[in-house]
Amino acid sequence: MTIFPETRDSLIVQVKDQENREAWEQFSQIYRPVIYRIGRSRGLQDADAHDLAQQVLISVAKAIGQWKKVDDATKFRHWLSSIARNALLNAMLRRPNDLAIGGTSINETMHNVSRPDSEIELQIESECRREIYLRAAETVKASVEPSTWDAFEQSVVFGQEVRDVARQLGMSAGAVYTARSRIMLRLQSVVRSIQEEI
Repeated sequence: MTIFPETRDSLIVQVKDQENREAWEQFSQIYRPVIYRIGRSRGLQDADAHDLAQQVLISVAKAIGQWKKVDDATKFRHWLSSIARNALLNAMLRRPNDLAIGGTSINETMHNVSRPDSEIELQIESECRREIYLRAAETVKASVEPSTWDAFEQSVVFGQEVRDVARQLGMSAGAVYTARSRIMLRLQSVVRSIQEEI
């Protein structure tokens, strides 16, 4: 499994420039859904997870001028993980007890949040990979025939047997294998292109 690449240094420099809206938009398009999904996975409701993503992006915007890469061991995602963890902790502590299900205790809340920074880093990394795949899939899907995408999705994403997919789509098994191969190559190319942007 490939490790999600560190956010490109040149993008971080561009994001530090408060006038560079394009760089900030590019940064936000990747990280807003990542932070949102992390919030949802930690039990936040939809609106609260959106608030969390907004809060993290505001915190990043305020503090990014202070972030410096000291050496190769200094990773932007470590810094981002700390901001996300602190914002998540604040969101969880502000959340009122849900009396409809018997309430919650502060210990339970703290237990849900107080995971090590490395775990949050791994979750950010995983969610970033997912976001890149989703963006790449959207691009590739729009550029191929629906039956080609369906053959790929059913056989690769959903794990159906090739012969079953071929029968359902009225294709030969060879055509399904060809569709899978073409889509995989295009996805890899688009993923590389997106990774070069961030």
